[in-house]
Amino acid sequence: MVEEKEGSGPLKPAGDGRPQLQEPLGHVKKSKQQVSEGFTIKAMMKNTVVRGPPSAGAFKERPPKPTVFRKFYERGDLPIALDHDTKGNRIAWKVEIETLDYNSYLPIFFHGLCEMTFPHEFFARQGIHDMLEHGGNKILPVIPQLIIPIKNALNLRNRQIICITLKVLQHLVASADMVGRALVPYYRQILPILSIFKNMNVNSGDGIEYSQQKRENIGDLIQETLEAFERCGGENAFINIKYMIPTYQSCILN
Repeated sequence: MVEEKEGSGPLKPAGDGRPQLQEPLGHVKKSKQQVSEGFTIKAMMKNTVVRGPPSAGAFKERPPKPTVFRKFYERGDLPIALDHDTKGNRIAWKVEIETLDYNSYLPIFFHGLCEMTFPHEFFARQGIHDMLEHGGNKILPVIPQLIIPIKNALNLRNRQIICITLKVLQHLVASADMVGRALVPYYRQILPILSIFKNMNVNSGDGIEYSQQKRENIGDLIQETLEAFERCGGENAFINIKYMIPTYQSCILN
């Protein structure tokens, strides 16, 4: 007989005393997946899910900053006041608009395109349209000073501000002779944002799109603005627009 060794006894099941269940044949144990950044060593391992790239933020709104227009208005340096009548609010100019120094005042009002609070936004936008309507030959020499305020307003990527800026641009190119041609060298500063939002149209199916009546559809306003640029910009306008926005089709050649 073989003697049993001291301290040895019958085998006991591990754990809590109950026998462990064996997995059936052919069963594959699922392992937990891990998330990894792209183009890393960890991304090439098994059971790894590669996280997609973050959004570029092309349509993300930027917060507005205090403007030069607000500074001058709160200091009382602008010859304007708010007038209430039966048709609504309007600007009461303290001097004749034709006598204003456009080199000084028109860029200040264009800086106010970034404003979004009343009464600053009302004074800035209505003041621009009033000055463009009565400016005449005074507008053309000021064009280079208007590019940075226009670019800053578009770069905010705020839908409301973009629509208002586009309406101002349409009024600007039609306000005086040669203004549209003077804007052609500055298309590279103005058109990149328009290229981003050009196809932002609302697909309402067979419904009614009320923003078209209010002229608040960004895609339609951009198309109208580009056509105004081409009509008023001379023979070099189309090729410069096409360079910045390749999908634009000429409204004159077609």
